[in-house]
Amino acid sequence: QVQLVESGGGLVQAGGSLRLSCAASGATFTSMGWFRQNPGNEREFIAAIRWSAGSTYYADSVQGRFTISRDDAGYTVYLQMSSLKAEDTAVYYCAADSSSWNNVHSWRAYDYWGQGTQVTVSS
Repeated sequence: QVQLVESGGGLVQAGGSLRLSCAASGATFTSMGWFRQNPGNEREFIAAIRWSAGSTYYADSVQGRFTISRDDAGYTVYLQMSSLKAEDTAVYYCAADSSSWNNVHSWRAYDYWGQGTQVTVSS
């Protein structure tokens, strides 16, 4: 079965850095992404990568501060987060999809999800 296992969340001071990891298995994935969510809010797109071309996509709110990358040895993606702000505080979710094409910016386009990892940025 498909599994997405996330790690790397935690507590960090504003201006600091964290790296999230997500290891996916059980299928052939065409895109993987990161989203975040706070209670009462819709899941927010952060970053995504299309596996074959390596194309990357970012939300305006994190452009220049976050970097998504992959490990070609397997379906592992990383989210390097720098210059963190208090408003980056959320539960971060990894997502994966196996369709030939999807709208990587939309959480509805992904079939598989990780369990979520809390990121808390103290100001």
